[in-house]
Amino acid sequence: MYNVRMEFKKPCRPTALSGGMAFSLCVLVFVVLSLVASAVMLALSGTEAAKYISYLVSPVAILITLIVMYYYCGVPKKTLFPVRTSPKYILLGVCLIFGLMFSLGSLNDLFISLLEKFGYVRQQSSLPDMTGWKIVPVLFVVAVLPAVFEELLFRALILNNISGEAGETRAVLLVGMCFSLYHGSVEQTIYQFICGCMFALLAVRSGSVLPSVIIHFLNNALIIVLSAVGAFDEAGALNISYAANIAVTVLSAVSLVASSAVLIFCGRKQQKYEKGAIKQFFMGASVGIAVMAVLWIASVF
Repeated sequence: MYNVRMEFKKPCRPTALSGGMAFSLCVLVFVVLSLVASAVMLALSGTEAAKYISYLVSPVAILITLIVMYYYCGVPKKTLFPVRTSPKYILLGVCLIFGLMFSLGSLNDLFISLLEKFGYVRQQSSLPDMTGWKIVPVLFVVAVLPAVFEELLFRALILNNISGEAGETRAVLLVGMCFSLYHGSVEQTIYQFICGCMFALLAVRSGSVLPSVIIHFLNNALIIVLSAVGAFDEAGALNISYAANIAVTVLSAVSLVASSAVLIFCGRKQQKYEKGAIKQFFMGASVGIAVMAVLWIASVF
């Protein structure tokens, strides 16, 4: 009698298919954890703990996905999660996020206005208590954790898996799409797609995930701090004078155009593209895309 031992063979390199599978896996884990968290939050309804739990679901889902995909892919950590980069890309990233935050915010209002014609009702997000020292745990849970884990998933693992076969341009667009879908935010769909693409492009040019982690954190942290000090009005606009608003908009627009131009046109190189790579990606990501598309449509109506 022979003893037959089956071994799980890891792929020798990241693939577009595994990149798509990573997205589907994360979505499925996120949905399962959301259902469990909903039951817990129902029992803790109205408490600060319930709010924190709602924000912790996504980072935990991503952490589980990263662990599973790391062992499945069998790729060195420095390849999946590159962090070394030149300081110029961090500065470029800061200019980019300043431009995105203060010159593209009107996109959300325009998109919401369009949806409202079809009966959409604006959603109100609820942050935990941010008075005094309590802003510290809020910054950690709402700014630090999403910045680290979402960038490791989208701009490290998924981007690296796709770009090797699909080419950088296609990978950037696909990562932007997945990033926007994953958040399931109807109101920020376009803004998050653009951010997702630009963050991915920054990761491609810098060869690192560190700049996108930093600017992702800055984006979330600035919104939290401004909210805590009451810097937003009821419509979500900054409580500043008309002249100051014009100045900020112009400066941010210039910053966005300049930083985007550098990222798009500098450091370009021949892109390798393998036939069928896009199809392979969508095969792997189809479940995640379908689930998040259904949830997005359901939230509209």
